[in-house]
Amino acid sequence: MENLDLSKLPKHIAIIMDGNGRWAQEQGQDRLFGHYQGVISVRKVVEAATEIGIQYLTLYAFSTENWERPEEEVTGLMTLFVDTIAKEVPDLHKNNIKLRFIGNLNLLPPHAREALDNATAQTAQNTGLTLIVALSYSSRWELVEAAKKLASKVKEGSMTTSQITEATLSESLTTSDFPDPELMIRTSGEFRISNFLLYQLAYAELYFTETRWPDFRKDDLVKAILDFQSRERRFGKTSGQLSSNDEKI
Repeated sequence: MENLDLSKLPKHIAIIMDGNGRWAQEQGQDRLFGHYQGVISVRKVVEAATEIGIQYLTLYAFSTENWERPEEEVTGLMTLFVDTIAKEVPDLHKNNIKLRFIGNLNLLPPHAREALDNATAQTAQNTGLTLIVALSYSSRWELVEAAKKLASKVKEGSMTTSQITEATLSESLTTSDFPDPELMIRTSGEFRISNFLLYQLAYAELYFTETRWPDFRKDDLVKAILDFQSRERRFGKTSGQLSSNDEKI
């Protein structure tokens, strides 16, 4: 922590929480055991992000592709989501954390959607960390839905095709209320984005770690942020241009 530059923190961190199932199998347990242990990591990382001063944290919890997993695992995950929300929301609210959910939530069972709605409403007025959970989420689905929204506006005459810009597309995404992530972390040694925030991660720094998600803790988050702070973010410019701008400032 003492090595972090608090003036150069990423405003928004996104995490692909990978490796629960493999971690469990390495422990000789079933995959659901890994998911339950992964909840502990979520709690620890949220606490750490709040302590460090991160403003937005997005966690990729369940993709649309995950619906294809064995029925027993999917059913167990839905139960875990609902139970975890019921247990954690009071503490999240107490710690001024705002909870939001993104994804094709209509695919969730009714009791799960009700739990998400209640959690969102209960924490809506909080002003601390915004915790965004991607459930039943697919970036390709999100982009298709955004295109449909824009096409409908053009069809009804409230927008012309020339008015479709990066800004109007961003406003049509499920993440329109949040800034784009500056740092994306993926655990468990996989080097893929896996249909996660494809548009929003255009200029994010990508950080991959071999650590399985159930073992990911505050120290691991700090290492990722330190790595982020060691990188030069040019956004298409040259290093010389950045140096010139720093001198003017």
